[in-house]
Amino acid sequence: MSFKALRILAAGALAACLAIPSLSRSPVVDRTANDLTVHEWGTFTSIAGPDGQAVEWLPLTGSTHLPAFVEHFRGGQFKCGLGGTVRMETPVMYFYAPRETTVSVKVSFSKGLITEWYPHASAVEPAVIRGQNHPDGSIRWNEVRLLPGSRAALPSDAGDNHYYAARNTSATPVRVKTRSGEQDERFLFYRGVSSAAMPIAARLTAEGKVRVENLGAEEIPVVMLIESRGGKLGYRLAGAVRDQSLVAPPLTASTESMLKELEGMLMARGLYVDEARAMIATWRNSWFEEGSRLLYLLPASAVNAVLPLTVSPVPASTVRVFVGRLELVTPATERAVGQAFAADDQLALDKYRRFLEPILNAMIASSPSDAARAKELRGYLNSVYAYACRSPWADER
Repeated sequence: MSFKALRILAAGALAACLAIPSLSRSPVVDRTANDLTVHEWGTFTSIAGPDGQAVEWLPLTGSTHLPAFVEHFRGGQFKCGLGGTVRMETPVMYFYAPRETTVSVKVSFSKGLITEWYPHASAVEPAVIRGQNHPDGSIRWNEVRLLPGSRAALPSDAGDNHYYAARNTSATPVRVKTRSGEQDERFLFYRGVSSAAMPIAARLTAEGKVRVENLGAEEIPVVMLIESRGGKLGYRLAGAVRDQSLVAPPLTASTESMLKELEGMLMARGLYVDEARAMIATWRNSWFEEGSRLLYLLPASAVNAVLPLTVSPVPASTVRVFVGRLELVTPATERAVGQAFAADDQLALDKYRRFLEPILNAMIASSPSDAARAKELRGYLNSVYAYACRSPWADER
């Protein structure tokens, strides 16, 4: 046989060997779901202290009541007295899959504790609270089935509830198997409390404007100042904030125009129109309640730093849109609460009750020479707090 023939024969043998998969190697697994999309929205609520940065606070009512089927860490009563600088409220995670798929999901929470969730989670950590300085928390769903076209009945209880507004989307239904049966929902829901730092500070200037400071490295995409007083609503859109910005007091405006602005803000960050409307429907009453506040969109880096998310298989696209809310304890708010307190006007006080603890503490700090008034305010605050801790509110915070 010629040398040329031997060379051709050897090349053919080598090609044949390369075409046969090695038995000693594991097959390559595609861990990316090229047709899976994940969208998530949620809120971070904080209250600005004297220096403009978020302070620790205890809400004396819930932001929104939750249906009875939602699970609570240790039954919910533990939240009475659980302080934090940030209340992470109603994140919902949507999935869009063209065919039945099973995914696993884990969300970590920097310096935080997951307090409510649905459907049933495989694990919620930490399992035990040891003081206020607990480690990072997390929640994990090991097997979430995505069921396109499913018409399974979703859980509900009596009465209207803001929780249900989040279902009004075209997202793929999800199903989680538990020991007591299967749980179906349109999304994954969770909530928590944290002492993580938010990337924004705000305080009033002597001229009555709001100085907004960006504490992070990435530009804050958009900031909106909202004020609601005695049924009159106003807002001003400040745009993006790189370092700091001065925002003038809001102008009188209609609720409809503000809703359009909010919808546009959310869609510009990647939410679908039905998702943006579902978020606004969930939160509009809270965002427009009595008082002054900043709403802002968190940069993607800030969301991922506070709430690292892992989905397996990895989605082709993931969009996370979180609205920060920084409540401002302004002189107008202190005057309104002071007048309501003096007149024993419980209806007026109830408009601020969720934020009453930091408001009263600010009022006490602003009048150090009036010991009698400070004592009176502290006594009232203690009585309200004691009532809240033994009332149904304690389960809803």
